[in-house]
Amino acid sequence: MALKDLLVYVDQTEDSLVRLRLAVDLAVRNDSRLTAIFVREWNRDQLDLRKAAELGLVSAAGLDSLDRRIETSIDAVAERLRSTLETLARKHGLVAELRCVDGVASVVIPQHARYADLCILGHDQPEGPASVNYTFAEQLLFVTGRPVLFVPPLTSPKTLGRHIVVAWNSSRPAARSLNDAVPLIERAERTTILLINSSGILRAHGGLPGENIVEHLRRHGASTDVVRIDDVPPDVVADRLQAEARALGADLIVAGAFGHPRLWEKLLGGVTYDLLARMSLPIFMSH
Repeated sequence: MALKDLLVYVDQTEDSLVRLRLAVDLAVRNDSRLTAIFVREWNRDQLDLRKAAELGLVSAAGLDSLDRRIETSIDAVAERLRSTLETLARKHGLVAELRCVDGVASVVIPQHARYADLCILGHDQPEGPASVNYTFAEQLLFVTGRPVLFVPPLTSPKTLGRHIVVAWNSSRPAARSLNDAVPLIERAERTTILLINSSGILRAHGGLPGENIVEHLRRHGASTDVVRIDDVPPDVVADRLQAEARALGADLIVAGAFGHPRLWEKLLGGVTYDLLARMSLPIFMSH
């Protein structure tokens, strides 16, 4: 299935402009429609300012004035995002819109994500919206039914999905994510299959999973090769994966999301948890 309907979540952080530009790059190369969704929700700094004013016994008029200033600042962010998106859309001939909605991001975003082929968002950040707690990004893996593409904070990649690294271990989660990423892989300039602890994979599954998956992707017209890395301790697999991807010049990692859909808070797989907690490259996952 082609990725024809992309959703990118933007908020009041500066990282939202990075996500927006990367989403435009991806949408242009996939001939997709792009929707940027902005939830008009107070962030933690704004809520803390309001609480401090209340504790300082600020008058009702003073609180009302503070509320109006915060709402005005939120409107200004939305307008900045809208202007940026309109400029980028005109430049690239892209069909795009900024959708401003009221509500709580952790409730609103999963609802809207189900009407898109792919949801692009940042990982949880302390300065983000108040409703986006530590588990919000991971939660989307299990509640949307759609693939999710995480863009790490404080990064400025130029492209998204031109050189893709696929973390492959022949497992069900890896196969699920790979299958959902095939539309991106078909349009990528290069795809590298990365087998970490490949001897263990060969013993567990038999055959040649690296060559087999390369042949499969080449049938989709993908330019694909394979890299094997053995003897990596389990607790550093995520770091080694990202280091190898950076060394290869990749701008996107495709990885399986390991975890239990109903107990994801406690049973998110170790490598999956590490990848998201120490993310340095955009990561595509689905469950």
